Amino acid sequence: MSDNVLIVGAGAIGAFYGALLAKAGADVSVVCRSDYDIVKQRGFNIVSSDLGNWTFKPAQVVKSAREYQGSADYVILCTKMTTPNRAALIKDAVGPETVIVFIQNGVETEQELQNAFPDNEVVSGLAFICCNRLQAGEITHLAYGKLSLGNLPSGVSCKTRHLADLFRQGGIECVTLEDIVTGRWVKCVWNAPFNPLSVLSGGLATLDILRTQEDFVRSIMQEVCSIAAACNHPLPADIVEQNIQKTFTMPPYKTSMLLDYEKGQTMETEAILGNAVRAAAREGTSCPNLNALYAMMKLRELQLQQAKRHRKN
Repeated sequence: MSDNVLIVGAGAIGAFYGALLAKAGADVSVVCRSDYDIVKQRGFNIVSSDLGNWTFKPAQVVKSAREYQGSADYVILCTKMTTPNRAALIKDAVGPETVIVFIQNGVETEQELQNAFPDNEVVSGLAFICCNRLQAGEITHLAYGKLSLGNLPSGVSCKTRHLADLFRQGGIECVTLEDIVTGRWVKCVWNAPFNPLSVLSGGLATLDILRTQEDFVRSIMQEVCSIAAACNHPLPADIVEQNIQKTFTMPPYKTSMLLDYEKGQTMETEAILGNAVRAAAREGTSCPNLNALYAMMKLRELQLQQAKRHRKN
């Protein structure tokens, strides 16, 4: 089996996981726009407390999927969920046998890619990782790194198992899930409180949020569990406690949503909160805390939009 991989969206997540696949011997190329010149010249500098430091030099550095030369066995989409029309970003590199993998946040995000590529394998990926891109071509891996992969709508194919093996050879834990959609709700349990609260608190670290507002965090997590159950994706009984204890042991960490806010960029409010709130309304499940977080995040987004308009004027 060949291992030609194209990473679309070579930010912190895409560059880090692409670097691991290259370590495992895959031929890894990247679509890289904002950091194109630096990455083309010197690659990515990966700094990891667990795996060491190394340079990842992609086989090809291109500005769009159309420029990719060759046939991709795996196209791995790692852009933010705020990116419009995900299918258009990757379609020029997708052949009949290409496996499409998306490693992105959020729940109920699958249908767009399934509809766009009905004849290809589509794999949902979840990253449980503390990893940041703080400057061009510089990736800092702070902790964790586990990946979960599973085919949509369910199951695990041979090609997906092979990709998981490559990630493990690269140095991180990678599991395959027969029901990856439930896995997405599992990740939302952590993302739903900590991503928006890091923004709404003015930039507090996750540990500070938890130490001062543990009861509130628990209530948000429990609402996510209730919504998941109503959507026929019941979560483990101890999932809230697992997430609480994991967060107590995490190093100081800025969430991806907070980094986007600080840069004045669009945040993943809809993927992480909006979709969960809409699922709750559809299933008739009460989620007052999530509704409040969602409303406050929409106001914060409005603030960003108005600030941008003011700077232009």
